[in-house]
Amino acid sequence: RHRDINAGPYDEFIQTDASINRGNSGGPMFNMAGEVVGINTAIFSPTGGSVGIGFAVPSNLARGIVEQLVKYGKTKRGWLGVKIQEVTPEIAESLGLDAPKGAMVFDVTKGGPAEKAGVTKGDVILSFDGRAIDKMNQLPRLVAEAEVGKKSTLTLWRKGKQQTVQVDLGQLEKAEESGLIASRKPAGKKGENAKPQGIAVAGLTLAAITDTLRETYQIPAATGGVVVVDVVPESDAAAKGVEAGDVIVDIDQSPAGTPEQAAEKIKSVEKSGRGSILLFVARQYEMRFVALKFKK
Repeated sequence: RHRDINAGPYDEFIQTDASINRGNSGGPMFNMAGEVVGINTAIFSPTGGSVGIGFAVPSNLARGIVEQLVKYGKTKRGWLGVKIQEVTPEIAESLGLDAPKGAMVFDVTKGGPAEKAGVTKGDVILSFDGRAIDKMNQLPRLVAEAEVGKKSTLTLWRKGKQQTVQVDLGQLEKAEESGLIASRKPAGKKGENAKPQGIAVAGLTLAAITDTLRETYQIPAATGGVVVVDVVPESDAAAKGVEAGDVIVDIDQSPAGTPEQAAEKIKSVEKSGRGSILLFVARQYEMRFVALKFKK
């Protein structure tokens, strides 16, 4: 149960060894008492035929969708208006959390329910309406299944303290229709110009954003911070997927500043004995938090 096969944000499949073949999608999955427990949806297959591994949407998950279709003729999913990522052990350590849990907010939709409730970038959502968020992918399902317009309670971890906020859930479909949820812009190819000079720290070489670098790496005009112009291949930054052209916007949840200031912040945290530091990294129109580990 609760299998995530990367089919979408609401994955919670039943995995079964019952034979599911092409054309079976949408059909019922029965238990031995003849009760429908799932809707056959997908198979794992290198060849296109059944190899004995299938996945079904649980009937309890489908029931709410059926009720909405009967009542409204369409789905009405709850919408919070945040983009989230997993809280890794390194991120948990850098934020002072006792364990990797919750869903970390790396972007808040302007004009969305979360912004109106005061949720900000860098918050970790620990619970939704009293239900603990142990793993990131639990939150989208809980929000989607919640009643649109309902006042919900979020428990947040912010700057080392737990806080509670009330949020009026919006409707996902209306947000899409109104354009509140912006479509992703395609990533362009980065330029091949020679590497500019910069300041080396923690496996990264940092430089100020110039018009040339903005054009070379296609950095959006609204993105500020320091640009990564080189990454040591064996460094933790490289292992975490940081690349030349990425922009470090925040360091430890405060603006990165100049390359000199950014390097000093990183060195200061390293000297303090902490095992990692939290960076907010932008790659064109994609953003995420990265917890950079220091060498021991």
